[in-house]
Amino acid sequence: MPQLYDQFHDGESTPPRRIRRSAPPSQGYPMTPSPMGRRSCRRRSRTPPPVIPILLSLAVIVTALIIVLTHLRPSATAPDNDPSAPPPASDALTASPEPTPTSNNQRDIAIPEWIDQDLLPLNEWSQPGDPLLQVNGVVVHYVGNPGTTAEQNRSYFKNLAETHETYASSHFLIGMDGKIIQCVPLNEISYCSTVRNVDTIAIECCHPDAEGKFTDETMASLVKLVDWLIETYDLQREDIIRHYDVAGKECPIYYVRNPDAWEGFLDELTFPIT
Repeated sequence: MPQLYDQFHDGESTPPRRIRRSAPPSQGYPMTPSPMGRRSCRRRSRTPPPVIPILLSLAVIVTALIIVLTHLRPSATAPDNDPSAPPPASDALTASPEPTPTSNNQRDIAIPEWIDQDLLPLNEWSQPGDPLLQVNGVVVHYVGNPGTTAEQNRSYFKNLAETHETYASSHFLIGMDGKIIQCVPLNEISYCSTVRNVDTIAIECCHPDAEGKFTDETMASLVKLVDWLIETYDLQREDIIRHYDVAGKECPIYYVRNPDAWEGFLDELTFPIT
């Protein structure tokens, strides 16, 4: 077989073409053309869907809906002399009602006259303007800058908008002379207590030296301010905390290193009877 295959292929790798022989002539009756000619093939036509009746039905339905809605809606162009025409609604009647307060800080709180308000201008570094909806506590700090006044620390907060040194502020500053300055509105957060910024009021206290102990004037004003916040927000003893209790930082340093002094401060406060 291999020899025959080579003989037929002449050494090529493709098989030879087969020669098609014509078929022998038919021995039957010759075919004669039909006198009718070739019959044409006719296609069946599909019956189109009844589009017109459907459109007419839709038109009737739409027209009926327009008529019904027109009768239900009062005319917006009632003549001025028509006694049956209702008076135009005022903005006060059409305005949405105020939302019902759901927290203890969605209300106007009168600031006592013994607090000096000197609010910081809005800026992303010390006064972002973010809402403080719920007050669950008060956090006490020390400024960490011995010998400085409340006014100087307030200026430091303000200048952060230009220096971009850090994010810092507090709701209140208490000077060594007992002066209280409010820097941030009570219904907005301050940048002072890390994760507790969102639900606490922050108080920064000035101190004469690195020991961090508050002067008698500072402590007296701190007690007065915290008592007012306790009454305003119905707080308890456990709600008055140090920065140390939030983040583990030694702030206020003297009252972290001397816990008895902190407990003595809490003992001076007046809490609601439960």
